[in-house]
Amino acid sequence: MKVLFIGGTGNISTPSSRLAVVKGMDLYLLNRGKAKVDIEGAHSIIGDIHKPETLSELKKHEWDVVVNWIAFTPEDIERDLELFQGKTKQYIFISSASCYQTPLTYPVITESTPLRNNLWDYSHNKILCEERLMKSYRETGFPITIVRPSHTYDTVTPLAIGGFDKYNVIDRILKGKEIIVHGDGTSLWTVTHADDFAKGFVGLLGLTTAIGHAFHITSDEVLSWNMIYKITAEALGKEANIVHIASDFICKIEPSFTGSLLADKAESVLFDNSKIKTFLPGFKATIPYSEGIKRTLKWLQEKPERQNIDKEKEAKIENILKAYKALG
Repeated sequence: MKVLFIGGTGNISTPSSRLAVVKGMDLYLLNRGKAKVDIEGAHSIIGDIHKPETLSELKKHEWDVVVNWIAFTPEDIERDLELFQGKTKQYIFISSASCYQTPLTYPVITESTPLRNNLWDYSHNKILCEERLMKSYRETGFPITIVRPSHTYDTVTPLAIGGFDKYNVIDRILKGKEIIVHGDGTSLWTVTHADDFAKGFVGLLGLTTAIGHAFHITSDEVLSWNMIYKITAEALGKEANIVHIASDFICKIEPSFTGSLLADKAESVLFDNSKIKTFLPGFKATIPYSEGIKRTLKWLQEKPERQNIDKEKEAKIENILKAYKALG
């Protein structure tokens, strides 16, 4: 099976790329040639999907599956429809679970949960992308499958304030500094290791019955935010010096957190993975957070350049703490 990944060397996509090769797929990666990740066994096509003049090599091929890991706007989708109409048997769009109804009217999320998020442009644009693809599927039969990851980690830390691709929270835990946990820390959340995500995702490649469908792929492990931070600290051999601050207050003091917090992580979310398990009966997430975060921390600590401490974000964390303490 001949598969194209547009991207394919990021936090979520790298394990999927590696697993696709292991499964015997003829995998091609389209990127600008600047990635520091080498996927052994994959072919490379050098080009920038945003620059049509660099895609002459890409246009020579036809595909069984095309996956765009880096499409974020309806304009990206219009370009892909033009590029791949009649050129692929399946097109997979990487959307986001943050597209689901915000705020939720029911905490258990299935793929039929309404899509609505007007608090975060990232999520709203992903919804518009999905709508355009569904329109094309209905009108022309363009063979789409939509995948909605949720807080998937491998080379990033799935922490809310100063985490993800930033090392700020980890550094603060190591130094015994205060860290912010939104709300009282008891809301429920799911984090998924990218190796587990890959098991479900690669199973969808070339799956004819998945055409026209949307799937989320997450772990079934449910943790409170207090537990997520506690487990992270324990993996570092430290205790988490937690300060609980209401999400509304955090975003009032530093509005830049509104999208990733109020529009995504502020309330409890439970994912029903029945659909992906129905289409792929063998799928099961097996990496608990207590194991997965140790892998991530080991990777981050292998090279100092991976420990990205954002001075601007650090200042925002201190500003929130100062404002909170000023309340008395």
